[in-house]
Amino acid sequence: MPHDIDVVLVAPRYLAGPGDPAWVTVPLHRASGWSTAEDPLVPRVILTSPDQLAQLRLAPDPDPAEPWWTLRHAHHGDQRAWSMTFDAHTPVEIIAAVTDALTAPAAPPLAPGDPYTMLYAAGWNAPRHHDGHTSVEGMTAPDGLARVDRTVHEDGRTASWIVETSVHHLPSVWRAYVDGNTPPHLVAALFGALADETPLVREPHRVPHLAATHGRTSAGQVSAETFAFALEGRTTALARRRTPPPIPAPAPPSVPKPRRAR
Repeated sequence: MPHDIDVVLVAPRYLAGPGDPAWVTVPLHRASGWSTAEDPLVPRVILTSPDQLAQLRLAPDPDPAEPWWTLRHAHHGDQRAWSMTFDAHTPVEIIAAVTDALTAPAAPPLAPGDPYTMLYAAGWNAPRHHDGHTSVEGMTAPDGLARVDRTVHEDGRTASWIVETSVHHLPSVWRAYVDGNTPPHLVAALFGALADETPLVREPHRVPHLAATHGRTSAGQVSAETFAFALEGRTTALARRRTPPPIPAPAPPSVPKPRRAR
């Protein structure tokens, strides 16, 4: 008989904890054709895009100060090389927002202007300060637990983005570093995932303590089938993005009606 599974809905999502890395790696491999480096002696996951320009490394390190996720893209045409890194406790759904945008068949059109549009809409605040020849533009979540900073030089060149979740005097929960050359639509995808107010689903034993003490949690239930096939459904949906629509069958040629003999 089908049964239900207990889950916890966690908000804000940046406190939800890491989740299952397969949420990122499986769609990249199965839906977008990224190849894997098959080496059982190396305790890390390496995925490379079909064009060999992008690579994702998942290299768990005993040192919590080191990033677990590294996404790199080589110089190509007018696009300079860029990279992103994410710490171990970054929710996989936030990383997936970036990889989904990267592997989309075409980048979505972006309106020119403020890169913080989605954060503004979610009520994030905008402090700013100057430090010598650079200025730091920042956005802080309404609860004060997450922030985005960007260092901009006087010549307008962006040095880097830093996304950080932290609780008062405690060490950072997680950090992400975004190269200043990262394409705008990927930065927008990252910020959109941060601003998204939809709670993330976690198993009860995987809910971080900080989520219970500083976030909002609520108990719920989902069917075992829904829970088991969530990743498969996500992968299938992403694979459909790359499937061209069927070519309509050509119309049959018109045959002239026979004339009556007189």
